[in-house]
Amino acid sequence: MKVIQPSSTIGIIGGGQLGRMMGLAAKEAGFKIAVLDPTRNSPCGQIADIQIVAPYDDERALNELAEVSDVITYEFENIDYEGLKRLGEKAYVPQGAELVRITQNRIAEKREIRQAGVPVAPYIEAQTFDELIQQIDKIGYPAVVKTAFGGYDGKGQVRVSSADDLQEAKALFEFSPCIAEAFVSFEKEISVIIQRNAAGESYSLPVAENIHVNHILHESIVPARVSPTVLDEAAHAAKKIADHLNLVGTLAVEMFVLADDTIIINELAPRPHNSGHYSIEACNISQFHQHIRAIAGWPLRKPKLWASSIMVNVLGQHVAPLEQKIASYPDWSIHLYGKEEAKENRKMGHVTIMTEHIEQTLEDIEQSMIWTSN
Repeated sequence: MKVIQPSSTIGIIGGGQLGRMMGLAAKEAGFKIAVLDPTRNSPCGQIADIQIVAPYDDERALNELAEVSDVITYEFENIDYEGLKRLGEKAYVPQGAELVRITQNRIAEKREIRQAGVPVAPYIEAQTFDELIQQIDKIGYPAVVKTAFGGYDGKGQVRVSSADDLQEAKALFEFSPCIAEAFVSFEKEISVIIQRNAAGESYSLPVAENIHVNHILHESIVPARVSPTVLDEAAHAAKKIADHLNLVGTLAVEMFVLADDTIIINELAPRPHNSGHYSIEACNISQFHQHIRAIAGWPLRKPKLWASSIMVNVLGQHVAPLEQKIASYPDWSIHLYGKEEAKENRKMGHVTIMTEHIEQTLEDIEQSMIWTSN
């Protein structure tokens, strides 16, 4: 296993908040940071030693990143697979390109999860709208039709309750083939963030319970308010998937918890994840520090939760109310990402609250009135 030493340069494709927090963790360990992003002074660019301002698929820019970096990682999966594959031929990209190919295509992702021996909701694949019509009876109604490529925070999908609604999904096929999943009635949404190095050593962070508002993550509660059986099953499922994919780096595994305490895998993200931000304060190793250790070939640290915690996303509409209330909440850890414009529903930062009283703290968050404009 290749080991990257401090004072080496870590190249990051993507300059958003995940790249920023990844870069800050790397700099604590003595690494230098190079970032490739189309925007100058991106959140990661603000803390980087080298900024390469260019589109993510710019071949010349990727070559420049390869020249200045000892190891290269990425902060999101929607990057050019072929470009990343070529980059791996001339630079050290321990995560590889295959993980990106799988996770940016819902069809490939579902197949791999099944091959790992982990359950997913019943689904069909459809290359065309006519094929969807022909096959929909295999899973029945209600169903959720999703584009195979793209789509996040609820975008790129349509719920259909009957054959009369199918027409609403037709436009999705203009972008890519689709899958249609049987709608699953679930009790909770949870996520497991598992991290693994090239030697096969892996650890999962404590399981988070996720609450969404308008398809955007609002709160993550740790530990998740589920049974010990679910916690064990979730961690076991994440490990099976990570080992099947020969993961190096980070994999976020989003799951549904059903009424009988069984789980179903919803989707994967091959990078640090919004629901793991709590780990910066609440664990002995954050998801970002562990990611850096994994790609640098360092031994991983077994995560330990210092205290129950709640992470709350700060969207554009929440920035001003939060700034007005900072003095009232000294126990809140406030992270703002350095984005210039606070657009509505744009992720601008997050707040983490370590607490011995989850229910009371949830009530305090509600009473702060910061998030009433969701």
